[in-house]
Amino acid sequence: MRKRLQDWLTSQAERRPDACAVVFQDQRITYGALEAASNQLARALQRAGCTRGDRVALLVPKSPQALIAMFAALKADCMYVPLDTASPAARLTRILQVCENRCILAVQSSAALLNEIIKSESFAKGTRIGWLDGGTSLEGGMQAQFSWQDVQSFPESAVTSVNEAADGAHILFTSGSTGVPKGVVITHANVIHFVSWAIRYFGMDPSDRISGHPPLHFDLSTFDIYGTIATGAQIHLLPPELSVLPHRLADFIRDSQLTQWFSVPSILHHMAKFDSVRRNDFPALKRLLWCGEKFPTPALMYWMRRLPHATFVNLYGPTEATIASSYYRVPRCPEDDTAEIPIGDACEGEKLLVLDEQLRRVAPGEIGDLYIGGVGLSPGYWRDPDKTSQAFRPDPYSPNPADRIYRTGDLAKIGSDGLIYLVGRSDTQIKSRGYRIELGEIETAVHAVPGIQDAAVVAVDGAGFEGATICCAYVPSPGFDVPPVTLKKHLTRAIPHYMLPVRWMVLDRMPLNGNGKTARPLLKEWFLQQAVPMAAPKKSEICAAVQSTGEREEDVHVA
Repeated sequence: MRKRLQDWLTSQAERRPDACAVVFQDQRITYGALEAASNQLARALQRAGCTRGDRVALLVPKSPQALIAMFAALKADCMYVPLDTASPAARLTRILQVCENRCILAVQSSAALLNEIIKSESFAKGTRIGWLDGGTSLEGGMQAQFSWQDVQSFPESAVTSVNEAADGAHILFTSGSTGVPKGVVITHANVIHFVSWAIRYFGMDPSDRISGHPPLHFDLSTFDIYGTIATGAQIHLLPPELSVLPHRLADFIRDSQLTQWFSVPSILHHMAKFDSVRRNDFPALKRLLWCGEKFPTPALMYWMRRLPHATFVNLYGPTEATIASSYYRVPRCPEDDTAEIPIGDACEGEKLLVLDEQLRRVAPGEIGDLYIGGVGLSPGYWRDPDKTSQAFRPDPYSPNPADRIYRTGDLAKIGSDGLIYLVGRSDTQIKSRGYRIELGEIETAVHAVPGIQDAAVVAVDGAGFEGATICCAYVPSPGFDVPPVTLKKHLTRAIPHYMLPVRWMVLDRMPLNGNGKTARPLLKEWFLQQAVPMAAPKKSEICAAVQSTGEREEDVHVA
């Protein structure tokens, strides 16, 4: 087993420098080129003052340059922080505040977003800026420390790194209930444990052509990237726009001759919905993996009937447990479209527990809270010991006092077959379109909009491929007219598009329960009962307001 993630790349470059590592549109990057470029960039980072443990933020869309930046940060003994370039500048600024990054790496396509971040009063003026291409001018007279032309002047030879397996490799930010995103620290060892197991279990080898579907700030991409590099395979990065074009997506799988597909189920459900997969399609595809949310059984049946030659595996695990903690290989196509698919057994070195409120094991068939322990557990949230201690607690079933378990927030039960089945969520955290979302973060953003007196955000069963439907009920302040179209425009500047509510309810006053708290169950009931949209605002108005967020017209619903 390799000690650090960057060692996998160096090893492959030494053995097979001319083998293709990364494919993106018309670009093909070899292992030798990826190694050389990341060595040069690592030296540029060191020259800019980056040292062991520093955070390097990546304001770079999914691309070969982003992968070069990731490995360069690791070789410079740093942790990289992938940022969502589709997120509003305000949210990214909050993330940068939390992680206290030393450097931001950017490209011209993200220059406008970077300049908006720089204009923020909370932006750390001592932050170094590095361009991964020609670069452009910066706001406020700031000067970049280096451009890509500067990077190419550094030696391509190996960089001496001192980081170790227990060091943080990257920080992934998830939605936070207080409105401040939480930074999950993932170590080299966390990733190495899972990837090493997965390579053995799936039989991955250098002939594999692996999908790169998720964005780089999404933890599923960690397996795609490091599974590829550790194996010496090829990763085929998927252009983001194809995700909403099911037939184009099928063409991509077919033309790329992918042998492994890994994504959230909503993408697969979307393709099934539009019947974009042929009988015996994708002959090169060996395995189809999904993680992040439940895969509706009818959609799974659709895929299994069309691809009898492929293996289908359900993976489960939150970001805090590194990619996945359990797996279930579906043995045959279900005969009943209501059949439940379990999350299965724990991966090697992992532990899954279903416990009651007193942390006692529940009997088979009873519902309890799902906890995870083992080698994949994150050290915790970046510089937030309180949230870390709340989420990670001592393992009551281990003799080692250092062992911990993580409360996932998922409710689960143990079936008669001894396997674990998910039941739902126990808190205000939901899964929508594969993203884990804290409704409290959305609610905080709504309350910050001028003219909003009160607001509540709830989620109802979407009964579709996207998972939970986010709904917002709000009360305008006296004298203010805040239609949903206006509110949504404000929110697009504060939260990512996948967190935007898609159903709305304007109220004179918020319903309260006997304790004086917002009656959220009643709000859910009201949203579920709304079968007919209100006359205003019109759907066309909402579509116009969110056109720039990437949502599709068929995804927009107006209460």
